Amino acid sequence: MAAPHDEAAWSEEAVRRVWDGAVPLQVHLHDADVTALPPPPPFLTLGPRIGYLPLLIPVIKAHFSSALPPGVDTVWFEYKGLPLKWYVPIGVLFDLLCADPERPWNLIVHFRGYPAEILSPCEGEDSVKWSYMNSLKEATFIITGNSKSVMNMSQADQVALWESVMKGSLDGYKKISTRLKLGLFEEDGLVRMSSVERQRQQGFDEPESPGSSKPCRVPVRLYVRNVQEDLEDLEDAAPLRDWESVSYINRPFEIRKAGGSSYITLEHALKTLLPEFFSSKSAVRVDDSQHVRAPDSARDDSDAANSTRSSHEEVEPTSTSLQETDALKKAKVKLVRVQGIELDMDIPFLWVANNLKNPEYYLHICVYVGARKQ
Repeated sequence: MAAPHDEAAWSEEAVRRVWDGAVPLQVHLHDADVTALPPPPPFLTLGPRIGYLPLLIPVIKAHFSSALPPGVDTVWFEYKGLPLKWYVPIGVLFDLLCADPERPWNLIVHFRGYPAEILSPCEGEDSVKWSYMNSLKEATFIITGNSKSVMNMSQADQVALWESVMKGSLDGYKKISTRLKLGLFEEDGLVRMSSVERQRQQGFDEPESPGSSKPCRVPVRLYVRNVQEDLEDLEDAAPLRDWESVSYINRPFEIRKAGGSSYITLEHALKTLLPEFFSSKSAVRVDDSQHVRAPDSARDDSDAANSTRSSHEEVEPTSTSLQETDALKKAKVKLVRVQGIELDMDIPFLWVANNLKNPEYYLHICVYVGARKQ
């Protein structure tokens, strides 16, 4: 068994690799937007895994500026004909859409013709920031039962936190995020709380009990993509043509210590989170209490923030028809990918949650499922 110091070093290294991780991008200007000959060459850049495509627009526009048509820009990206959702982190998009990792990842950028029927509106960095802060509020609510620590952040701290995410500065992020007092998901299935935070939630006139702790709830976002059931090699998977083929699910994973030590593997967590695909029984309807939405206090930033959440962060329903249930029973999980890594299913889930989560405290998991076409 590794020494505690070695384990801490490995965890620190994993977190830094997540923050330093990037997807090599080769961005092509769409033919309809080219107004100069010869057409401009593609733009090569690195897209931070924890970053978002709209944040790359300034450097991409500068590269293509001499060939762009006049008028107001409405920038969006596509991959093999599929408009890309701007609020999903770049690394997650890559893991989900490239069954066989494509390097560089060839994307097409459009400056006109925004597909409003497919993509929610994006006003550049402001929209991305609103989406990030709302996700952080949701995650905080899942973990602690309220989102006060985020809601009570000063404007200066919010700006510093967002800038650390944009710049990929882990050290800057740690300085601010520690004030949220979210801590680590503990190995024994409990989230430790500081005495200050405990008193704030209990009320100052209520004494703190020894060893105070609360059940651990891990914010998880799952992206379940269907591929051909008889597919032997994922590199032969057909490109994703529409977002209807992806189930986007917000489903927290809760751990309650029942006595004795707790060791939960990634496989166990996924069986709990996605019983539809890991159980031999009929698809199980997940209790509504697991579908956590941010409370009203977490939606008070602005009307724009509210519209952003409601338009693209809805929880995926889990009820199924008899026909769908029969198909799900025959489904087979072919691949699980987190931060570009195809993880061993025996890895401790809490290690994954602590070290491979994104800056908004969500763990993003891409799952490829082989299912028979109906």
